[in-house]
Amino acid sequence: MEKLEILWQTTALANFELGQLAMMAVGLGLLYLAIVKKFEPLLLVPIGFGALLTNIPLGGFTEPGGMLYYVYTVGIESTVFPLLIFMGVGALTDFGALIANPRMLLLGAAAQFGIFATLFGAILLNLVPGVEFSMQEAAAIAIIGGADGPTAIFLASKLADHLLGAIAVAAYSYMALVPIIQPPIMKALTTPEERKIEMQQLRTVSKREKILFPLAVMALTTMFLPTATPLVGMFCLGNLMRESGVVDRLSKTAQNELINITTIFLGLAVGSKLSADGFLTGETLAILGLGAVAFSIGTAAGVLMAKLMSKLSGGKINPLIGAAGVSAVPMAARVVNKVGLEANPHNFLLMHAMGPNVAGVLGSAVAAGILLALVG
Repeated sequence: MEKLEILWQTTALANFELGQLAMMAVGLGLLYLAIVKKFEPLLLVPIGFGALLTNIPLGGFTEPGGMLYYVYTVGIESTVFPLLIFMGVGALTDFGALIANPRMLLLGAAAQFGIFATLFGAILLNLVPGVEFSMQEAAAIAIIGGADGPTAIFLASKLADHLLGAIAVAAYSYMALVPIIQPPIMKALTTPEERKIEMQQLRTVSKREKILFPLAVMALTTMFLPTATPLVGMFCLGNLMRESGVVDRLSKTAQNELINITTIFLGLAVGSKLSADGFLTGETLAILGLGAVAFSIGTAAGVLMAKLMSKLSGGKINPLIGAAGVSAVPMAARVVNKVGLEANPHNFLLMHAMGPNVAGVLGSAVAAGILLALVG
């Protein structure tokens, strides 16, 4: 009987705690959203499975010597994974719409207002009993408003790695919910007449312009905001490989094999932070709530800026494209196009919305650099 008792104590069944079961249910919920609802499956599948692995009693996945421990240490603590993802995103991005209409940078910048508004909101939450965020934690939470998962992970790993799981889950969850969250905000802030506005076709952008653009962005970032150069630099490298046309093999690798492999391990590393002791807290609920507020404010700020630009241009800009200022590429642009078509069947806004959408990617990286410089 003593041997049987020892054998029983070495099983997971004998060591499960309620919190671990709850977090495994969260992991299964993420898998459900990914597989059944098709919400960000590329990341929610490895994140959800990582949550299952990390909450197995005696599994040792997140302890020194365990696989997830080293995946997190090598990929997240070093910030290598988010930077590789940014290089892949750069290789997948066409800046033509932004170069053809540089004013769209203003919409990408306006949508980042949600980040800084949420920074103050997180600080004000310290007035609530049981919630206490430091300035670094508040900055890491605020970046959720940029709707950019790699940037959120990069900043959280630098400023508040103990909140990484909640921040990453919130960032990717709200990115997946773009088609649900954004349309009501867009319709509430625009009139039917504004949503029907048809925009002129964009000019053709030369190859030379597309090659010079990432170099110019990199030069400006280096001079004025060096803390943002890790993210912006890798993004520009990926884009330069794409547009130069002389390293097709490298560009295709960055767009496919490299970004896919990195995504698997990035998701597992994030899932490893969804342990019961680190996730089931009042702070986690506050982070999820603040993330929703940040994303909503960012969307609203982009639409309002586009309304102003529409007024100043004499009605040549459809205010809906401001919602694409958040950096959920290309989902936000597709949502803009869908809402525009609902108002006017001849209103194709996808290419126009891609301008502020890619500007939002740069804007979130710049916002992360500013926060890192201020509170890092």
